[in-house]
Amino acid sequence: MSIIEVNNLTKKFGDIEAVKGISFKVEEGEVFGFLGPNGAGKTTTINILCTLLNPTSGEAVLNNFNVVNNPNEVRRSIGLVFQDPSLDERLTARENLEFHAMIYNVPRSERNERIKNVLEMVELSERQNDLVRNYSGGMKRRLEIARGLLHYPKVLFLDEPTIGLDPQTRNHIWTHIRELKKKENVTVFLTTHYMDEAENCSRIAVIDYGEIVALDTPSNLKAQVGGDVLTLKTGNDEIAALRLKEDFGLDVKLVPSESEGTNSSGIYFEIENGDKFIPKLIKEADLNILSINLRKPTLDDVFLKLTGHAIREEKADVSTFHRAHMRMGRR
Repeated sequence: MSIIEVNNLTKKFGDIEAVKGISFKVEEGEVFGFLGPNGAGKTTTINILCTLLNPTSGEAVLNNFNVVNNPNEVRRSIGLVFQDPSLDERLTARENLEFHAMIYNVPRSERNERIKNVLEMVELSERQNDLVRNYSGGMKRRLEIARGLLHYPKVLFLDEPTIGLDPQTRNHIWTHIRELKKKENVTVFLTTHYMDEAENCSRIAVIDYGEIVALDTPSNLKAQVGGDVLTLKTGNDEIAALRLKEDFGLDVKLVPSESEGTNSSGIYFEIENGDKFIPKLIKEADLNILSINLRKPTLDDVFLKLTGHAIREEKADVSTFHRAHMRMGRR
């Protein structure tokens, strides 16, 4: 059963088309991921689904409510964890949750029990009376997830939930996300640019420049990359790439360098039985090979194959978040 249905959704900001007629469905109880870089349209889509923005055209339905025609019903059906912190750091964790419960009209008779349960879920019970300003970044994220679950949402939206956190804290947060899905059957809608994070999703929509370029399970997406992935670094990558195309008929890509003034950081191509191809390459190719790396495909490779470029680094946009948050408060 679909909990979210999106049909031909478009959003324009003046002459800029941020979302370009996308369509997809999210099934109840799944972890659905939007994988894409900054500016891909991920946050714009979430803001439409959460009633923070109206679409230019198309339709979006969440929990059987149209996001434009029934915004209040949609808001009661969702929990939100934004990219940027939205907790009141002058309050304790418990006070933040009590305020949220009051805003969402959680019955007074149920508030204490619900607060107790969500604090236990994210392992913050012993710190509930501490001021949030004394929390670490990971603790704040866990508290925001607890807050998003307090009113029993059908869908929990996580917009870059672990951005800026260290790998250990990210893994800790994902442990809690998997637990809440298991215990509460909450549908999780996630946006991320972290490839390893996207591996946690049931299905992934790869989005770039406002368009969905693929939608499938992580394993099926990686199966689109043929064979092994081989990356070379040579004395002259441009010349080496031409020779590999001419001599071996390979579909070779130059990997852009992140350092200014450097044209390439390597040569990338897919090859069946890469371990057997490497000796042949070294023997027959007249190349100044500096390094060779052979590995199985990852979601990074999927993104590169589908879009022709590596994923661009994500940066949180604080001003966008605050404007959206203020709009929600005025409605």
